[in-house]
Amino acid sequence: MTRAELIGSLKNASPPAGLDPLILSLWYDAKGDWHKAHEIVQDLTSKAAKWIHAYLHRKEGDFINAKYWYMRAEQNMPETGFDPAAEWNNILDSIEDLL
Repeated sequence: MTRAELIGSLKNASPPAGLDPLILSLWYDAKGDWHKAHEIVQDLTSKAAKWIHAYLHRKEGDFINAKYWYMRAEQNMPETGFDPAAEWNNILDSIEDLL
């Protein structure tokens, strides 16, 4: 699957079959289902999963929890000028090999 195909799949009601859980979490987030996205990554242990977890809490507005997860992911938490779309793309860039 390409990045363009992933983005194109967002028009569908359900995600493409066989997505890696990290990509699946980003897919649900892009669809506006924060809870499903969080449910998928909350128990995963990779740095990428921790970054997605951090991003989701930052997007939610839970700054204390977000800061904790950014630290665990070894990423800097955006303090000002947080752009969820830009960070979503940055995360996808870092795990694009999972597509």
